[in-house]
Amino acid sequence: MTTSPTFPGISHVKAPGGGPSGDTAEIEGIVAGVLAEVRARGDAAVAEYARKFDRSDLEAFEVSAEAREAAVAELDPQTRVDTEFAIANVRRFAEAQMATILPLDIETAPGAFLGHRVIPLARVGAYVPGGRYPLLSAPVMTIVPAKVAGVEEVIACLPPNAHRAMIAGCHLSGADRIFLIGGAQAIAAMAYGTETVPRVDKIVGPGNAFVNEAKRQVFGPVGIDQLAGPSEIYVLADSTGDPEIIATDLLAQAEHDVRTRVGLITTDAGLARDVATEIERQLEDLSTAHTAAPAYRDYGQIAVAEDEAAMIAYSDHIAAEHLQVHTANACDFAQELRNYGSLFIGELASVVYSDKCAGTNHTLPTMAAGRYTGGLWAGTYVKIATHQRLEPAGVRAFAPPAARQAASEGLEGHRRAAQIRLDRLQAG
Repeated sequence: MTTSPTFPGISHVKAPGGGPSGDTAEIEGIVAGVLAEVRARGDAAVAEYARKFDRSDLEAFEVSAEAREAAVAELDPQTRVDTEFAIANVRRFAEAQMATILPLDIETAPGAFLGHRVIPLARVGAYVPGGRYPLLSAPVMTIVPAKVAGVEEVIACLPPNAHRAMIAGCHLSGADRIFLIGGAQAIAAMAYGTETVPRVDKIVGPGNAFVNEAKRQVFGPVGIDQLAGPSEIYVLADSTGDPEIIATDLLAQAEHDVRTRVGLITTDAGLARDVATEIERQLEDLSTAHTAAPAYRDYGQIAVAEDEAAMIAYSDHIAAEHLQVHTANACDFAQELRNYGSLFIGELASVVYSDKCAGTNHTLPTMAAGRYTGGLWAGTYVKIATHQRLEPAGVRAFAPPAARQAASEGLEGHRRAAQIRLDRLQAG
């Protein structure tokens, strides 16, 4: 066991490896070129990049109404039932979230009325990744909350080689238009608009490194939900933790990507060693070990904390995307945690339920962004816009201090704007 040189009270049964490094400068350059070309040449550039990157030569990018219906008809009956189950749960939770976001109108002083409106975004672009497997939950998580929030038009983009079931998922989730465009060119098309793809106000949804970089570069004129890194899961456990369940949950997330970060932080050194042994045992017959094993090898971490306080402090430092609590006092313990994307309280709760169908969103902050933001939710798709309305009494209260402050700052135009209303009231 090695002691952490950077974090007191933490030692490692398995410290994370360095992991493979990527050439981010090269990705930035490629993406910048794609964005510039799509912005300048629209559909023609999108078609060229589709041929180059996706080996696709589609005559039309948009999926027709007939093709959407056909994709739904092709779904395995049980798959459709399960997809609609997930949609219903995500919708139910999003509706409950929206019920907490209320308009405001209050009289803060006599004659001074301040407030805000909750305004849905007009048009949102949902990027739906292709990936190794048809992740049918992906469109559910990005499209359903948008429609619940009242977004007028949701544009879905997914790679042309995506499984046809993904088209069905977009359709059932409520996408208004679906385009078979992937990668950075999809982000460019939604950010700038082309002859066939309308410009959106905000882009949501995860993707590969090129998609992520494209979202970073277009941010400003268009909004984004967040910059998504590789997936993460950490488990916090005391001596009551079950090594088999913990190892199973860590490997379930590790099979997403070879760069997935998986970790255990525990106050029990024996549990730490047992989990390490159990992970190796399960990898022997895990069909996705070709992905999960390098993820665990390069990014896996098993840490032992000297006490509960150190475990909490280290967890808040990591700010994991998914954080499971396997302790004897899980509900009370969870109240002490501050930084995470989504929390799973108790041994029976699992990331996989949220990933697929429970209702909480699986699009979550990574790379320690949980220190300052949460994940995708119904509120992502609305803006809170404030307003002010004054009656004469309000002007009499606000004008003198505002005029004096403006004068002290040397802003004569501001002083006049504050004063003119008061002068007219007094003259009248």
